[in-house]
Amino acid sequence: MIDVYSWATPNGHKVHIALEELGLDYRVHGVNIGKGEQFDPEFLAISPNNKIPAIIDRDGPGGESISLFESGAILFYLAEKTGRLMPADGAARYRVMEWLMFQMGGLGPLLGQAHHFRKYAPERIDYAYERYTREASRLYAVLDRHLADHAYLAGDEYSIADIAAFPWIRSHESQGQDLADYPKLKAWFERIADRPAVQRGVEVLAAQRQEGFDEEARRLLFGSGQYTRHG
Repeated sequence: MIDVYSWATPNGHKVHIALEELGLDYRVHGVNIGKGEQFDPEFLAISPNNKIPAIIDRDGPGGESISLFESGAILFYLAEKTGRLMPADGAARYRVMEWLMFQMGGLGPLLGQAHHFRKYAPERIDYAYERYTREASRLYAVLDRHLADHAYLAGDEYSIADIAAFPWIRSHESQGQDLADYPKLKAWFERIADRPAVQRGVEVLAAQRQEGFDEEARRLLFGSGQYTRHG
């Protein structure tokens, strides 16, 4: 059994989708980041950076329990645990890894900034608004060009790289993007969105999340609450 500590965000959905695709037994524990639950000592013990998602696998390597934080590391672990969604060796394995790193190091962080400055910042800062919207456009164009010659990010096979990127593209409107401008990316997005496991994964915890943030949630997520010592 895998315990998943998560919330209905793009990074949370990566792990939810992977678990559904792999058919692993899991139970989900909602960590309401708008209420500061990510700072609870119990959660910090498995996710010291106070970010979701995190997991505890009671049947980890050697039959021992293991906890992991960082969504990319979790995807890598689940793929290796099951021998699925990532090749075991060869060049194809490194193709999956490079596109997973592309999402972790670029696509997620920069699209997250586009979300923040376009949707959540308390006031519009033109430089930031325009910079991150343009960067979102650039990244979408990178994906569109690449997918002109590949069915999936790492080649012809669906992998954890696609699972990592897909939840971020779901929020394209919040990033100032129209998928009609990126036809190859749009086709990839629709192909993945049609997968039953993906549809189940994006529903995990979705009913518990409310759109928008009140002032206390803003303080915890974007303001002084982030910089208070916890635990």
